[in-house]
Amino acid sequence: MDYDFLCPVANELLDEIRNLNSQTIGAQLKVHSEISGIPEIEDVQVAIFGVRENRRSNSGSSAPVFTEIRRSFYSLYPGNWGLRLADLGDIEAGATAEDTYFAVQLLVERLVKEDVIPVILGGSQDLVYAQYRAYDKLDQMVNLVNVDKKFDLGDADKAISNESFVGKIVVDKPYNLFNYTTVGYQTYFNSQEEIELMERLFFEAYRLGGVTSDLSLMEPIFRNANLVSMDLGAIDSASLQSGVYNSPNGFNGREICALARYAGISDKVSSFGIYEYQRELGSLANMLVAQIVWYFIEGVNYRSNENTISAKKEFIKYQVPIDDEILVFFKSPRSGRWWIEIPFLSTVNTKLKRHTLLPCSEEDYIEACNQVIPERWYKAKRKNEV
Repeated sequence: MDYDFLCPVANELLDEIRNLNSQTIGAQLKVHSEISGIPEIEDVQVAIFGVRENRRSNSGSSAPVFTEIRRSFYSLYPGNWGLRLADLGDIEAGATAEDTYFAVQLLVERLVKEDVIPVILGGSQDLVYAQYRAYDKLDQMVNLVNVDKKFDLGDADKAISNESFVGKIVVDKPYNLFNYTTVGYQTYFNSQEEIELMERLFFEAYRLGGVTSDLSLMEPIFRNANLVSMDLGAIDSASLQSGVYNSPNGFNGREICALARYAGISDKVSSFGIYEYQRELGSLANMLVAQIVWYFIEGVNYRSNENTISAKKEFIKYQVPIDDEILVFFKSPRSGRWWIEIPFLSTVNTKLKRHTLLPCSEEDYIEACNQVIPERWYKAKRKNEV
């Protein structure tokens, strides 16, 4: 693998790896070093890399350094994993932010094509735009799930920033976005204009209180995602123990790790990014980010591989008549998970063939039996028709 924009992991960390217990993650993963270069990825399932870019951040913070996250992550012990991991080092900030975007796009695209899941440690969250653009040549519509307190729609007519990247994703060609979902938004951080725009675009949004009251309802949301982004600003300040983020409300450590595991266990998620990391964050925050990565990989290890034709042949089919509609549900006998079929209009969008089954919960099926149409099915159907 030859990408000269990747910088090796700091030598001080490589020295520390030699002193780690042989069973720790750091002693087992492939690492990009000055001596051995970028590791080969043929037998790798998950590859981590950092992006030292923060110029489009409205916070004005300096470029992040990921040494402390790596130190924390390397010290952890893996679960009962059958996965091979690699640390590819960092993408340094380019001459312009667009140069950095191009490097991120190139690397993510290459990894996804090689069936390697990139885990991106990022500075400002506008890097999600580059993560998304990596799917331009993959001939599929994509679903983006963003764990965030804000929608980040912004004004698409203005320059891209870490608070307006979604607007650019929506309006810029090529149009690959099928659905955008915000998990954990807090109303007081979002204008009514943005809230109404989310509704008009048939995007999905889940308030923090609703999510934390029953985290398991988010599993189908992540199961339908292709790329997942997490903004560290979605975590409450007490869990980060840092003055960088000063919101008393947000996800706690256990909740954000549970969401990361849902992202990992999804058969469709092919890239995962953690953004808005700042070098001023302390040791507790670094360990929390390391554990978020750990839980994502834990989820990847326990994927059910139900997104295949052979697995779908085993699904049990249920038909529920509602008014003039017949809703078709499927249940996996292997995992007990549910899906609902979206009517596919071949004349509207030829890229939607992979989106005919929408993940749902058993509660959605029960509600349909009680003559209540699931809102997610309605929104997905409307997007297909528009």
